[in-house]
Amino acid sequence: MYIIFKHVDSIRPLKYIILYIMIINKLRLIRCLIAVFLASSLYSCNYSVSPESIVIENGKISLSFNPQNGSLTSLKNVENSYEMLNDSIPGSSPWEIKLDLNGSGQIIDNRSAKIFKYSKPDPSTLLLVWKKFEGADNRKTEVNATITLENNKPLSLWKISVKHPGKKQISEIIFPRIAGLKDPGEEYLAVPQWMGQIMKDPRKRLSETESQTKRYEWTYPGLSLQCIALYSPGECGFYGSCRDSLVYIKNFSFTLDTLKTLVYRMTNLPSVDPSSTFYELPYSAVVGTFRGDWITATEIYREWGSTQKWARDSRFINKKIPEWLENTALWVWNRGRSGNVLTPAADLKERLGLPVSVFWHWWHGCSYDDGFPEYLPPREGKDSFISAVSEAQKKGIRSILYMNQRLWGTTTASWENENASVWAVKNIDGSVNTHTYNIFTNKPAASMCLGTHFWKDKYTSLADSAVNQYKANGIYMDQACLALKCYDSNHEHPTGPGNYWFNNFSLLTGQIRSGIPETSQIVLAGEGCGEAWMPYLDAFLTLAVSKERYAGLSAWETIPFFQAVYHQYSITYGNYSSLLIPPYDELWPKEYAPEKPLEMLDKQFNKQFLMEQARSFVWGMQPTIANYQSFLASTRKKEIDFLINISKVRDQALKYLLYGKFLRNPEINYPAEDFNISRLSIYAGKQGESVTAFRGKFHLIYAGTWQAPNNDVGIALASISDKSEKLKFKINTDDYNLPGSGGIFVINKNGRNLLKEYTGNEIVVDMILEPGEACVVEFISGKQ
Repeated sequence: MYIIFKHVDSIRPLKYIILYIMIINKLRLIRCLIAVFLASSLYSCNYSVSPESIVIENGKISLSFNPQNGSLTSLKNVENSYEMLNDSIPGSSPWEIKLDLNGSGQIIDNRSAKIFKYSKPDPSTLLLVWKKFEGADNRKTEVNATITLENNKPLSLWKISVKHPGKKQISEIIFPRIAGLKDPGEEYLAVPQWMGQIMKDPRKRLSETESQTKRYEWTYPGLSLQCIALYSPGECGFYGSCRDSLVYIKNFSFTLDTLKTLVYRMTNLPSVDPSSTFYELPYSAVVGTFRGDWITATEIYREWGSTQKWARDSRFINKKIPEWLENTALWVWNRGRSGNVLTPAADLKERLGLPVSVFWHWWHGCSYDDGFPEYLPPREGKDSFISAVSEAQKKGIRSILYMNQRLWGTTTASWENENASVWAVKNIDGSVNTHTYNIFTNKPAASMCLGTHFWKDKYTSLADSAVNQYKANGIYMDQACLALKCYDSNHEHPTGPGNYWFNNFSLLTGQIRSGIPETSQIVLAGEGCGEAWMPYLDAFLTLAVSKERYAGLSAWETIPFFQAVYHQYSITYGNYSSLLIPPYDELWPKEYAPEKPLEMLDKQFNKQFLMEQARSFVWGMQPTIANYQSFLASTRKKEIDFLINISKVRDQALKYLLYGKFLRNPEINYPAEDFNISRLSIYAGKQGESVTAFRGKFHLIYAGTWQAPNNDVGIALASISDKSEKLKFKINTDDYNLPGSGGIFVINKNGRNLLKEYTGNEIVVDMILEPGEACVVEFISGKQ
């Protein structure tokens, strides 16, 4: 009897009536069975008595599903009753499963299931089950999803498991899948692609693309963290993220459908295992709503991300960073022999009067981008190199050397001699994963698999020689903070997707550090930025500050998304900011070499240089200049003076710009003007290449607000205007956790001076920024 009544549990009143009749009339068991059967049949045929929607709600967010098939029909922000989904579109499947691995396999979703059941163990939890799918190979497939609302937050946690004993293997599980996101009007899409980027009117941009599938898609790792925000400042926002502390490869995407609604997908990628018949998502996805902007989204994510192992074990937060790295006031990013790298750095250090460090490309004996990993000996010879590095260190100049952490040129002698192809990353068809980076030689390079002892040992040996034998102060590990999929089943890792790439990167850095004395104070830096890499890398190269220089003008604008979440846990540095045309590697074909290497860029692009440096300063990065030469101090005096100025001001305000936590800027009127920017090959100039010029409208004043560890607040300001600019803004002390009275100080090139004292909740700042001025306005308790 219990089994029978369990199937009519959703019509409890009818069940109890039947039980009552049974007891009162002392019906026989057979009559009871017939009565229950008739009642159940009546229920299955008459859907009008079933609930119209399955709803879970917590006062902040509500989710509704179709009770017949489990389609998602509503996603609502309860506080302002804003419905995120287009209510004129029927609900859609919250998941999709792709079978087979070759991209042409079968796709199943909730419409393929003949049986759907649900239950609500509590008001905030929903269990959904789909069974008995169409197709002989899918009859025993079962999909279970659990959706749980967080207490007092507009967030829902999504988990899924799939039992599939069929012959076809699961290649992708798209979950969550949120279709029908309606157009709110003014709309922005913010994504932590490397450092971060934002786009206005993403639907319009997608509709204008020529591709048949109108989709934006990003891979994590590659995304620096697991969060995407689609929002209208005046209405509501969609928040999609993932709570994966184990760093599995996955994709996030938005697709524009034919009805002009957006479909959000998180694509989960199981490893290749023909014997497996069960997959359970090893993390929770997050679907939520919010009111605000991209900074609001970073605050939501930071609440979770800052509690994870990568934040707790960050090398920076745990004071494992070499002191010289923290003290670096300016980086010089030059290429070539020591005379073109260390000598200009010494010149700039003398002008600045603060520590300068070197980010050194093209020191190695092989051709850049096709000769790796034949780095040693250096191109200028062992003795000359060691002597130059040692002399620079006596002057307080440290160097980190470029060494790509995954590439091996397939035309090198060592590729054949060491049988390297065995240990290379394999594509799904078994071929070696290669790419041609060098546009001058057109020689390909293969990606080596981090999941093999061979490659970790090889790279560790090279790093050991560079530091212990050639006296470098560290290694720049290019193409870090990424993960590849390797399908070689003979390697020591799961086949295909997974999280082994990151796990092996952590092993690699540990192996490198274990062979180097702690007293050496070496630095390991990496390309881009990635939350999970913070316990293993000391610094992150964030080049999107110079996005226009390598991408021209586009719909995407750079934002400090990563810094907004993790600034106090990591050091970021670097940009492509240069006043010269890029150099050309002496080991590349001579016919492509420019006639005038390191020729100065036209003065019309000087303001672009200032803009890049201003962004770095206010976004809490260590300043960097590429291709510095001593003659620039006179031929581009204004620009070099600005660079020196921001470096000196930053050095006085490290409690904000190195150790501080990102805060929202107060409302400031930012003047703007049109000026020219250049797009040119960022790595190398070549003969006959001309600069592509764009003209766009950009801010003339840049700002970044930071909270020091002692809760003081500093607002970094930088002007690239040619005239004095009047600034007047106000802040509320409650918004910034400031005391009701205190002092306002200004840190600039003249030192630190009291601007005025304040009392009350509202602070008004009225000041003038002179042309090219950089400063930090700080708000502190008392007259410190």
